[in-house]
Amino acid sequence: MTSTVSYDVSEQLRTPEEMAAYLDAWLEEAPDDATGIARALGDIARAKGMTQVARDAGLSRESLYKALGENGNPTFATVLKVARALGVRFHAQVA
Repeated sequence: MTSTVSYDVSEQLRTPEEMAAYLDAWLEEAPDDATGIARALGDIARAKGMTQVARDAGLSRESLYKALGENGNPTFATVLKVARALGVRFHAQVA
């Protein structure tokens, strides 16, 4: 019988640079995957501490978990609040 170990990417995101690179990779590799990008924000939020990110974003911890979870569908306003709380910025460039 094969045993598996649960993997949580948030445990690997230790520095702001790693967090930004992780989000940037999602935006680059899967720009149309809104659910995946929201989940990536959730991974980063868990790495930083969901309670603090929720507080900094002006949201409840429960609503943040729900919005950035596997079945979440956050509003763009929520995404912007979370990005600001995480200390990341979105940049536009010609495709």
